[in-house]
Amino acid sequence: MTDPSPRGLDLAAFHRWYDAQVPGDLGPDLTGELIAGGRSNLTYAVTDGTTCRIVRRQPLGHVQATAHDMGREHTVMTALAPTPVPVPRTFARCDDTEVLGATFYVMEHVAGTPYRSRAQLEELGADATRRVAEAMVDTLAALHAVDPAEVGLAGFGRPEGFVERQVRRWGQQLEGSHSRDLAGADELRAELARRAPGAASPDHTIVHGDYRLDNLLVDAAHEGAEVRAVVDWEMATLGDPLTDLALLAVYDQLAGLDRSGLLVTDASTAPGFPSTDEQLQRYSAQSGRDLGEMSFHLGLAYFKLAVILEGIHYRFLQGQTVGEGFDRIGDAVEPLLGAGLDALRR
Repeated sequence: MTDPSPRGLDLAAFHRWYDAQVPGDLGPDLTGELIAGGRSNLTYAVTDGTTCRIVRRQPLGHVQATAHDMGREHTVMTALAPTPVPVPRTFARCDDTEVLGATFYVMEHVAGTPYRSRAQLEELGADATRRVAEAMVDTLAALHAVDPAEVGLAGFGRPEGFVERQVRRWGQQLEGSHSRDLAGADELRAELARRAPGAASPDHTIVHGDYRLDNLLVDAAHEGAEVRAVVDWEMATLGDPLTDLALLAVYDQLAGLDRSGLLVTDASTAPGFPSTDEQLQRYSAQSGRDLGEMSFHLGLAYFKLAVILEGIHYRFLQGQTVGEGFDRIGDAVEPLLGAGLDALRR
C-alpha cells in the first residue's frame, strides 16, 4: 500500500472497507490524490494502476447539520442512472465515520472536462463554447423533466414550502459560520423571508442545488458537445426548479463580483458563451416552463452562494481546509450579498 495517504483519505483503511464491499475491484497497492477545484466536500482519485475510482467525503472539521450529505449524493445519482440525465455509476457508500473520519461514497471515474475558466473555453473556440453552454442548459431541462416518483425519489424532499425553508436554512447556515459581521446579510435575509411565501413556482422537480458548468464533465469534441456526467449532488432535493436556473444565472455574474480572484468561474466571459438571457430563453423553450419574474430567485441564489463561501471562509479560519487559495475567499461574500439586494430591487 503506497504511503503516505493524502490528507483526509487513509488508503489502507479505505481499501480494507472497500474490498469487503466490492471484492477485487481495486488492488491493494493504491495511490490517491485530491482533485483540485473543490471548495467544500473532498474529492479524490484513487487508483491501483489499472482501475480508477472517485471517493467523495465530507470536509475536515466544521460540518453543519444538513450540509455535505454524502448519502444524499449517492442516493440521487443511483436513482438517476437509468434516466437521460448523465451521472457517474455508484459502487458503494459508507456511513460509518470510523473508517475515514467522515461519511463517503465511491463512484466511477468519468472522462470529461469540468470547464471553469474563460481560458479553457477560448481554446475550444466560440462555436464549441456555445455548444458546451447549450448542452449545459439542455441537461438542466432534462433533469427537471424527470418524474421523481418514477425513479424512486418521491420522498426525497418536501417540495411544499421549499423556498421558505431555503431562506431559513441558509440563514441558519450563516449563523452557524459566524465569525464576523457582514454588510447586507441581515437586510437580504429579512427581505427574502418577507417575499418567499408568494415567490415559489407552481411545480416542483428534482433540483441539483449547485448546478453550474464546472459541475459537469463535458466532452467538447463530441458533435454538439456532450455532457458525460453531472456531479456534486450534495444539495439535491425536490423543490422549485427555478432555484437551479437562478443559481446558474448568478454564476454568470461572478467574474464581475469576485474580489478574491478565486471563485468558481469566469467561463461566461468567453467568446461564444451565450448571454444569461439567451440561456433563460433556451431553458424555457426546452422545458416548456414559464419563468415569470426571477428577482426573488436571483436574490436567493446570491444569498445561498454568499453563505456557502462564508462557511468555507470559516473552515479556513479554523485551519480545516485542504489545498491552496482559501485565504481570500471570504472577500467575495459581501459583494454577493450586495448583488442579492440589487436583484430584489430590480
